[in-house]
Amino acid sequence: MLQCDQCEFYETGPDGRKIFKCDPFSTIKEPECLAKWQLLRLDMLVASYQSMLNWYGKLAPLQDKIFKYVQREISDIEDSEGWKAAEDDEPDEDQNDAWPV
Repeated sequence: MLQCDQCEFYETGPDGRKIFKCDPFSTIKEPECLAKWQLLRLDMLVASYQSMLNWYGKLAPLQDKIFKYVQREISDIEDSEGWKAAEDDEPDEDQNDAWPV
C-alpha cells in the first residue's frame, strides 16, 4: 500500500501542515486512498460542525435577551391596546334605546 507521504499529491507546508491534493474522481491511486480521503473530509465536516456549535453557544445568551425583550414588547403592546377591546365589548346605551324606524 502506498503511504500518503510517498505520493505525488501530498505536500508538507512550510509550517509543517499536511496538504493533500487528492481528487477522488481522478487522482486516487489505490482503494485505500479513497477511504483516507473520505476520513479526511468527514473530519473536516465534524470540525466545522463543532465550530458552528461553539458559535451558537456564544450567541445563545444574546438570543435569550432578544426573546425576552420581544416578549416584553409584545405584552406591552397587548396591554396598551387592552382598553380598545374593553370599550368595544360594552354596548352603547344610546343604540339600545332607539328602535329602527
